[in-house]
Amino acid sequence: MSQERIFDEIVTKFLLNTCRLRPQLTRHALQAAVHCATLATAHPPDDDDTEADAIPLTTGSAAEFYIEPMLPHVGDVDVMYHHRTELAIPRGHPPPTQLPAEFSDYVQVFEIVDSHLSGYVYLELRYLLTECNADDKYNYFEYENEGYLSNRLAGDVSSVHGPAQCIDPGHTFALSIDFVHCVRCLSWPPQAADWPTRHRNYGWPDSATVDRVVSNGCDVVQVAHRQCRQHEWICKNQWRLSFSRAEVVLLNSWMPVQQIVYHMLRVFIKTQQLTDSRNNSKTLSNYHIKTLVMWACERKSSSFWTDDLRLIRTCTDLLYTLSVWLTDALCPHYFINNCNLTDDSWEMIAIQLLGSIDEAWLSRWFVNHYIRTCSLRCPERVSTLFTDVSTFTKLQNAVTAVVNWRPNSALEDARRVLQSADYNTAYAVSKLSLTEDRVFVG
Repeated sequence: MSQERIFDEIVTKFLLNTCRLRPQLTRHALQAAVHCATLATAHPPDDDDTEADAIPLTTGSAAEFYIEPMLPHVGDVDVMYHHRTELAIPRGHPPPTQLPAEFSDYVQVFEIVDSHLSGYVYLELRYLLTECNADDKYNYFEYENEGYLSNRLAGDVSSVHGPAQCIDPGHTFALSIDFVHCVRCLSWPPQAADWPTRHRNYGWPDSATVDRVVSNGCDVVQVAHRQCRQHEWICKNQWRLSFSRAEVVLLNSWMPVQQIVYHMLRVFIKTQQLTDSRNNSKTLSNYHIKTLVMWACERKSSSFWTDDLRLIRTCTDLLYTLSVWLTDALCPHYFINNCNLTDDSWEMIAIQLLGSIDEAWLSRWFVNHYIRTCSLRCPERVSTLFTDVSTFTKLQNAVTAVVNWRPNSALEDARRVLQSADYNTAYAVSKLSLTEDRVFVG
């Protein structure tokens, strides 16, 4: 057996045996629930309405992953929220006459207007809906030339990243929180009209998943394209179509091995921090990796993922695809067929990536940078085994020791969740006015 295959099998055994299914209660899930509750019960300033204004939703890694690797795979808590008094509709669609109960009895409706950049839009105010108490339907009033909805990225935040307000809670047991304001669109957008019906050879996503994704519609988030951020008017009025709801559904439909590969690639890209020497701000993101794996799940048969399972070989294949995308400056958006996530040269990053896609090199990278790091979370009697892994036998013994210890970490993980629960409960009590009428939204 070749050395590269032995290393691949070692890494594969390790990941398959240490990535357990996520428990029902985790630190990030608990924190996400608390912050959703905060938003769901908060009132706008000077608003005497008895109902809260914001409707929250947990998205991102905390909602997408159902595996729990040894290395942390949730760096922050992503919470999207929309106002119950705002709604977006595709351009040309008639105003709705019925809305879900979460919306107010008066709602401003914005038409989604395409910009010159695919996936980026403007929100033009078109209608005011008012609910008729007699039949719970909405009447509408049409505005004329009322202008566009502007971005609202402001407030007491430590930083702004893309459409998110990033807040550091400043506590050991709490992750940072990314709050993303959006405008809800209950319809599947025409910009992604081809996605539900495009031909798929291998049955993913299946028809039931596609139907569920489409029925959830989409959102519009407040961020301008990087090419437009110096333009005074566009940077204040441009928004981006968001498919975060769809991604949560799709990623939860993956096989465990697909979630593990996604996790591995995220760790590799984050640790290597590949950048363009001519533009250090140009780096690969989790979204590039998510897009890569979603396309692979659709375009590759189940045998690619499960037959002769070797995780390093799978990762190498996908990294090669990514390097081709970057070389060609064409990273296709998963939902919008004419949208490119890399619309200029990424050649320098592609060159670095090509130097990392050899299976032997990548397998050793995961031994040295992933498995060794995991061993540091183990008792000293286990971690010290990695001081000498000069032979395959010694390496396999060290890896087996970590795998065997992993089930014992469940109790410690539960203790940390309880610590987090204590902190978050105190936070909730200090922030929320709890009554019998308040319901926590997770």
